[in-house]
Order: sequence, then structure tokens, then C-alpha cells
Amino acid sequence: MHPPPPAAAMEFSQNSLFGYMEDLQELTIIERPVRRSLKTPEEIERLTVDEDLSDIERAVYLLSAGQDIQGTSVIANLPFLMRQNPAETLRRILPKVREVLRVAGVEMQLTAAVSFLTILQEESVSIHTYAHSFLQVILLHLEHRDAGVSNAWLETLLSVIEVLPKETLRHEILNPLVSKAQLSQTVQSRLVSCKILGKLTNKFDALAIKREILPLVKSLCQDVEYEVRSCMCRQLENIAQGIGTELTKSVVLPELIELSRDEGSSVRLAAFETLVNLLDTFDTDDRSQTILPLVKSFCEKSFKADESILISLSFHLGKLCHGLYGIFTPDQHLRFLEFYKKLCTLGLQQENGHSENQIPPQILEQEKKYISVRKNCAYNFPAMIVFVDPKNFHMDLYSTFFCLCHDPEVPVRYTIAICFYEVSKLLNSGVYLIHKELITLLQDESLEVLDALIDHLPEILELMSTGGESSVQENKLSSLPDLIPALTAAEQRAAASLKWRTHEKLLQKYACLPHIISSDQIYYRFLQRMFTIVMTNNVLPVQKAASRTLCIFLRYNRKQEQRHEVIQKLIEQLGQGKSYWNRLRFLDTCEFIIEIFSKSFFCKYFFLPAIELTHDPVANVRMKLCYLLPKVKSTLKIPADKHLLQQLEMCVRKLLCQEKDKDVLATVKRTVLELDRMEMSMDAFQKKFYEKDLLDQEKEREELLLLEMEQLEKEKQQNDGRPMSDKTFEKKRRDTKTPTTLPKNIPISVPGPSSGTPSTSKEIKKSKLIRSQSFNNQAFHAKYGNLDKCAGKSSTAAYTPSVSGLTKTSVISLTDDSFRTRNAGSAPSSFSSNTPLPSTSRGTGNSGDPKSSGSKDTQPRKAALKSRKSNP
Repeated sequence: MHPPPPAAAMEFSQNSLFGYMEDLQELTIIERPVRRSLKTPEEIERLTVDEDLSDIERAVYLLSAGQDIQGTSVIANLPFLMRQNPAETLRRILPKVREVLRVAGVEMQLTAAVSFLTILQEESVSIHTYAHSFLQVILLHLEHRDAGVSNAWLETLLSVIEVLPKETLRHEILNPLVSKAQLSQTVQSRLVSCKILGKLTNKFDALAIKREILPLVKSLCQDVEYEVRSCMCRQLENIAQGIGTELTKSVVLPELIELSRDEGSSVRLAAFETLVNLLDTFDTDDRSQTILPLVKSFCEKSFKADESILISLSFHLGKLCHGLYGIFTPDQHLRFLEFYKKLCTLGLQQENGHSENQIPPQILEQEKKYISVRKNCAYNFPAMIVFVDPKNFHMDLYSTFFCLCHDPEVPVRYTIAICFYEVSKLLNSGVYLIHKELITLLQDESLEVLDALIDHLPEILELMSTGGESSVQENKLSSLPDLIPALTAAEQRAAASLKWRTHEKLLQKYACLPHIISSDQIYYRFLQRMFTIVMTNNVLPVQKAASRTLCIFLRYNRKQEQRHEVIQKLIEQLGQGKSYWNRLRFLDTCEFIIEIFSKSFFCKYFFLPAIELTHDPVANVRMKLCYLLPKVKSTLKIPADKHLLQQLEMCVRKLLCQEKDKDVLATVKRTVLELDRMEMSMDAFQKKFYEKDLLDQEKEREELLLLEMEQLEKEKQQNDGRPMSDKTFEKKRRDTKTPTTLPKNIPISVPGPSSGTPSTSKEIKKSKLIRSQSFNNQAFHAKYGNLDKCAGKSSTAAYTPSVSGLTKTSVISLTDDSFRTRNAGSAPSSFSSNTPLPSTSRGTGNSGDPKSSGSKDTQPRKAALKSRKSNP
């Protein structure tokens, strides 16, 4: 028996009960208005409609006698009625709609504007019928007192103008527009006229525009209201496109010059932006004699005028540089460049004595505008590199680029991170100048900046590792020791955040690393992290991204001992792991291996460990395996893999006979039907599988060349008496331009550890080394073409490499990395195991338990990779 609660607990319980009763009473009070709002029987009767009425009759009834909400529903359903019965809808419903809209509220008006536009887009009736039935309704409500309603009808009208014939436009729109644009009309009417004139210009010839439209345009440009002048000014770009170069020069340009001196700041801003957009229309004389002085005047007055003009000026700097390029004198060029530099640091030099909570609102607003200016400057930075010439980047713009990358505001750094790839391309051989800025952005404290940078990080790293003609090694990526710590720490920061999509994208981008850094560096610094993510992360897309990238690392690892250790760890810690979640991830990994590797590789190492999971105690694992079995079967070739096919069939029979879970059993039965329909691939090429077999043979050859490469490297080290480092080999393979030439007699199956003995002829060895180097160079070029081919639709995202930055206080190496460089005489402990790898290579006879099948590598493991003298 439990002891009775103490008095304090009793009092607490009673107080809680009374509090609960008070809450119930409050809920009752809240509920009363809801009950009062329920419909009475009389109201329900008025809202009830006879079910026997047709759609047309019901719509007519609701528009005539229904309430507003019912009428709005009918108008929203108007496109459907037009599709079903256009004649009756036009004859009976549309007149009712016209009547209702005369007194309709805002919601019904907005619904009608959308419905009319939908009917036009769906082409339910001819243009002539549409103009006759709907155009007058649209024109009638253009000047609705509600600005939102007026804009909605205007957007519908502008879409209608695109398809109406000239005569209809002239009689129904242009002629009434003459009176609507007069000063005697309301401001709203004149604003609507400005937008309609801009749309009408492209519908008439130049003569008609000059005679009928341009007088209205000039009148509206001289309107007494600054809103009208600004609106008309922004339409001059469309008008210039319709009237041609000559009329633009004689009519539009003088108006723009006059509007650029207008007393209203919004009018001057509109004139400036229109001039920038029309730069390509004017000839060199107009640009140098008329537009350039205006631009100089804007630049000089911008700091004294409203900051909105400064924002617009900074945003259009790129267009100005392009449009005025070639007409600047050296002095003007320098002044314009200095003006840009000043904008890039605008607001950073200002210091005030206020604390953050005491900053006046006007100062805060000004600082926001300054941030927008610097953000626009970052957006235009690639254009400014072209403006000064990339050769002069270091002298003219590097300090500015440094400031933008270290700007205190995230939007500025985010924008420069987006532009980083374009900057790298423009610098070409000078890309090494911005190595440190890349590390800075990788270490940025904001994940938004990191996310923007990693979109093009593979291309950036490739440019930095191969770009430039300089032979100075310090100019290359190898001279950037902070890169790998920045990449690893950036991934840790992304993993620690809640933004798993950024983490997933980053792991997908890591797929480029075999082309960027050495195989040993990947092995010691990234592989263990991939395993950790696959085994411990809680987000499935992140786990899959890590698994796929891990497979790519394995695919391009150049050391057989390391490959075997990775394969062993995949099988032991995932395929035979204690957690069913790890075994599920092993099946995901198998799926990626089937896509990335050759069929023989999968059959040699992963076939038996995969089908062993048919005996898994967890139903979800068995079900996932059932879905994977068709892909597993597709890796077999007959007759070489007949014994593996028998193993597969035996496992499927056991599932059919012994499976007790009904869902798994149903999946097994569906899988059996799919397996029966599958046609087996033969050892010899078949016409129906020709492309797939050819691609698979190419994968096998590439895997064989990786083995040859390792053997030839070892022999070269022994012959020369000195180790060949990965960096030296990387440089040599990049210098090799020989295309991949594959001999026809290369065996199809991938040899085991002892079958990679090269030919005794020195010439054959030399040609194989050149071929191996050429393959390793081409394997990742052309956007990683081979991988894209074998990965299918899902591979495109995974081969865009990813890396990310460090926090500025955590430039540390992975503390739990079991892939670090060992001391001489010690093997990598993370993979040290006496368990041999399963081997089911083609041509073998019976294959038993995966732990006992295949030959164990009896060679003692090399100590700490003699070719590496230091930790990569």
C-alpha cells in the first residue's frame, strides 16, 4: 500500500482542481459566441439549394438569391462552367455576374479577376467571344476604389491585351485611353493609363505609336503628380522597344534627361534605372556625351540624396560597367572604381557611442540601407573584375574582396559566397590569390554562408587545384594546409546544427574529394567520419548521403590494403552490426555499390553478406532486402555466377516457406514475380544488354587499372630507391595527356590481391603506367562522367562535391578519427581484424559462409604507408 499524500500535496491537488474548474468555466465563456454564431433553422433553410438543379440552374439561383459567400463560390467555379457548357454560361450566368459585381465586395471582385484570367488562359472561348463578353466587365472595374482590386483587374487586362487584335485594341482600349489620361481624371486613372500605354506599344507599328501613343506619353511624363511621372518613366523602356532606335533617341532620351533632374526622388530613381536598362539601345556618342555625365552626377549626389538612390545605384553597377565599358577615360575609370570601393565599405567606418539597445530608429534604418548597398556591391563583384581586368585584381580589388568576405553582416558574406565561383573562373591563373578567402568562408560562423558556398564548391576546388599556368608549386591547392581542417570542421558544424539539408548537401559534395586531395588524406581524415555518420546520425537522408560518398571514396582508393579494410568494416559493423538500423544502412550501401562499382566487384565482396540478411530477425531488414533482390540478381552473369544464383534462389525459397510476417511475405511474393520476369545477363555481350554490359566492362577495366596503378607505383618506388608521394604522382598524372587506351585482352573479372602481377616487359609496364595515370586523370573530369553514367538519375546530386567551413575558434582535427596516420610498424587499428573478407569472385566453386569463403590476405600489412612521411 502507498502512504497517504502529505497535507501539502493534498492542498496542491485541491488547488489544481479548482484551477481546472476555472479553466473549464473560461472555456465555456469562450465557447458561447461560437454557439451564438451557429446558423438558425431559418438561416439554414435560406442556404439550402434543391439538389435536383443542374449546375447552370444552381449557379443562376445562387447569384440571384444566394448570399455573398455563395455568389463568390459560383464566380470561382466560372472556369469549370465555361469548360462544361460555354454557351449556357455566357447566356445565363455571365449577365448575373455583371449585376453582382456592381455591388460586390473586395473578395468577390478579386475572385472574379482571377476567374476571368483563368478563362482567357484556358482558351475556353475564342478571342472574339472573350472580348465581346468579358472585356467591358474588366474595363468597368479598373478604377475600383480598393487598390488591390484595381491592380487585380489591371493584371487581367494586361494579359488580355497580349492576345487581342489591333482593331479591338484601338476601339476598346486606346481611344477611351485618350480621355482617361487627361489631368481632369483621377490619379488612379492616370496611373492605370501609364501601364496600359507601356503594354500597347508593342501591339502597333512605329507610325501609329508616334501619332497616337507618344503624345499621351509626353503628357503623362509632364504630369503634375510625381507618382504619375514616376510610373510613366518606368514604362519608357517598353515604349523604346516598340518605337525603334531613332525615335528612342529623339523622343524618349530627352524625356529621360528631364526626368532625371526631377524634384521628386522617386522620379529621378525611375529615370536612372530606365537609362541603365536602355544603355544598349543608345550609340557610343549618346553614351559618352549624354548618359555618362548623368551617371557621374548621380554618383556624386548619391551620398547626399536619399539612400534608396544609393541602393539602386549599387545594384546597377554591373550593368553600368558593361554598358559604359570602353568610353571611360583613365581618370574616369579610376574615379568610378574608387566610388565602388567606397560603396563596399559604406557604413563600416561609422562609430557611435550608443549601445545596441539605445540606437535611434533612424540610425538603424540607415544601417539597414547601408547593408543593402554592400550586399549589392558583393553581387556586382564579378562584373567589377571584368571592369578592371583580372590581371589587375590583386592591385585594384583584392583588398575590397577581403573586406566583403569579412563583412560583419551575414547577407553580404552570403552574397559574396554565391559569387565565389564566378570570381574563381574570372581570375583563372590568379585563383591562388583567393585561397585564404575560401578558407575564411568555409570557417564562417553562419551556416547560410556555408550553404551558399558549397553549391559550387567542387568546381571551385577543381579550379584551385588545376587552374593557372604557373609552375610555382606554392600557387597550387597543395600549399593550402588549412583546407582539410576547414572541410572537416565545417562538416562537424553542419552536423551539430538543426539544418540537416545543409549537412546532407555537404556530404554529397564530398564526392569530389578524390579528385582534389590525395587518397591517403581521404582515408585518414574523412573515411572514419563517414562511418560515424552512417552509424550514429539520426537523419536518414544524411546517413544515405554519407554512405554514398563513402562508396565513392572506396571506388577511387588506390591502396588495396585500405580497400580491403574498408570493405571488411562495412560488412562487420554494418552488415553484421548489432543494431538493425545499421543493417538497413548496409543494404543502402549495397545499392550504392551496385550503381558505382562493377558487377564482379559486388559479387566478389558483398553478394553473400547481403543475401545472408534473409535470415535477419527484424522484419524491416528482411523487407528491405526483398526490395533490393532484383538489383542483386542483376549483378549476376550466367554461367559464371550460377552458384551465386543458386544461393539467391535458396534464400528466396526459405523466405517463402518460413516467413511469418504477413507484410514481408506479401513483399516476397511480389519480388518473386519480378525475379521470374528478369532476364539474366550472359558472360558474352548480348544485344539487349549491350549498353549496360559495355558500361559494366568499363567499370571493371577502371578497377583493374587502379590495381595496376598501385603495383606499378610500388615497383617504381623499389626501382628508384625513393617513395613516390601522392602529390608527385598527382602532378604527373595531370601532366599526362595520353587518352585512355584499353587493350582488348584485359580479363573481365577483377583479380584478387595476388593476381595483379604485371608483365615482365619494361615497355608493357611503362605503357600500363601511362594508361593508369591517364585513367586516374579522366575518371573525375567531364563532370565525373563515368560516375554519372552508372549512378543514373539519383547520382547527379551526389557527385557535386561538398565541403564546408570551420568555426573561427575550432580549427581542430577529428578526435575520434581511427584513420589517422600510425607510427611505423603499426597497422590501422580501426580495421585490424583476423576475419577474412568474403570473396565470391566469378569462377569459384561452392561458396559457403561469408566469413570462411575466399582467400585471406596472408601478406603482412605495410606499416603506416611508407610513401607518407608525415600526417596528410
